Amino acid sequence: MARQLIGENSSVTKEYLVRVTWGDVTKNVQREFPPALLGKLRHGMSLDGRRLKPAQVEWQNPEQLRFVLSEGRKRQIRRMCALVGLKVVGLKRIRIGRLLLGSLPVGQWRYLSPGEKF
Repeated sequence: MARQLIGENSSVTKEYLVRVTWGDVTKNVQREFPPALLGKLRHGMSLDGRRLKPAQVEWQNPEQLRFVLSEGRKRQIRRMCALVGLKVVGLKRIRIGRLLLGSLPVGQWRYLSPGEKF
């Protein structure tokens, strides 16, 4: 089941908040980061010789990007960011499919309610 949700061939969307720096820029990265490179994150990248599916990438705030991916390659976001000169300093998955990931403590789990589906 985990492979179906987060594996490399999964088509279930995953949403992440990603805190980044760009070179020496740690504050208001959005102002300094070239829009063309943001476009490259959205489409036009390859990892391991394979083209990536288009991703939704937008600024959440001046130091944080929001990624929505429909595939799950190993360390994909970190590697994509590195290709455009961004360093990931924080990464948090906030959604899988239609299911928002709530505020469970680390290592805890819960059953899905009857109305929750991926």
